[in-house]
Amino acid sequence: MMDVALGNVGGTGPTTDQGWGCMLRCGQMMLAQALICRHLGRDWRWNPTEPEESYTRILKMFLDRKDCPYSIQQIAQMGVGEGKSVGMWFGPNTVAQVLRKLVAFDSWSNMAVHVALDNTVVQEDIRKVCCGSRETQCGHASSTQPPSNKSVHETKSDARAESAFTRAWRPVLIFIPLRLGLNEINAVYVKRLKRCFTLRQSLGVIGGKPNHAHYFIGFVGDELIYLDPHTTQPALTTDKWGFLQDEGYHCDHACRMNIHNLDPSIALGYYCHDEADFEAWCKDIQQVIKEQDLSPMFELTEERPSHWPPFDPGQSSMETSFGVLYTTAGVKARDKSVLHVSSKQWNSTSRATGTNDRGSCCTYHNARILTDVYQHRHEGSLHTVASVSLMDKSSRSRIDHENSFINLLVTCW
Repeated sequence: MMDVALGNVGGTGPTTDQGWGCMLRCGQMMLAQALICRHLGRDWRWNPTEPEESYTRILKMFLDRKDCPYSIQQIAQMGVGEGKSVGMWFGPNTVAQVLRKLVAFDSWSNMAVHVALDNTVVQEDIRKVCCGSRETQCGHASSTQPPSNKSVHETKSDARAESAFTRAWRPVLIFIPLRLGLNEINAVYVKRLKRCFTLRQSLGVIGGKPNHAHYFIGFVGDELIYLDPHTTQPALTTDKWGFLQDEGYHCDHACRMNIHNLDPSIALGYYCHDEADFEAWCKDIQQVIKEQDLSPMFELTEERPSHWPPFDPGQSSMETSFGVLYTTAGVKARDKSVLHVSSKQWNSTSRATGTNDRGSCCTYHNARILTDVYQHRHEGSLHTVASVSLMDKSSRSRIDHENSFINLLVTCW
């Protein structure tokens, strides 16, 4: 829910998250659901008259106070490291990266968070995160100010006990940020997206409309069921006896939205409690990817692609050596497209999106962009030119475009 009377976020920042905090709230909701699964199990149900101790402890971690580990103040301040000033709207990937850093300070939950990169889930990377320590997950903890909250370390036994679990498998929250179209979701991904909700490990989807985020928890037909964070209410606190009025964390009914109205920028969420649960999830995901009548939204690979940089569990998407290049290429039927680029050596593999000359959307996710780089002279100037072919990974067939122009969104290294 959207809260007012927050107190100054960052000391001198806004006193309300109204108008900018909806994606942060959606991230909180997905993380809270993961913590419920971690400490209380998926079968747990809320009892307003007899709250359980673990449930109350989880809620207190999300109170709108600077000293609470998952408060909106902590999320907003940690977002500065992701290039978002306090008060700026977050996208799904940004909030996932911030939560990954904050969870590293939660010794009680001892949970891992992995954020997939470039539409690719690497099983090897997740295993490294789950079998490493919390400090390994944080990576840059020494340069990142941790939440100043005594509840994170309220029992020293939490920290002492952690060393015993350093090599044991930790529960993991997996975020998969995706873009499933240009300005609207591509219809070819609708069935696949609905299929992802049916997996036992699913936590739902965060996304919504431009600058208007929701937490999607299921679907009925083509209607997505979601929780709406846009109800404004005072910030929730505890009374002098420590009692928490938690009704504001719950709602009487969920909302619905047609799936075709969904903004294409989303993040899937999955929670795997142990290694066996993770292996089962991988098996189910592979089965979903192989279903012939559905277009894949992302890839699941065993090992990291050879052209990727080495895995760093503390590194966010902004800190990797991947860059993003926006440009325009003319594509002719049965001929390679010619792309003018500024760098002299590069290759790429990601996705191509754009609009053809008839205004139709041409979106190719999980496509391989094959490049041959060479130089030529045009009107006396030296240009670096790449010859580009699009290959559909599912069929390995050539994609031809007849007299159309597309904008390529290319990931470079």
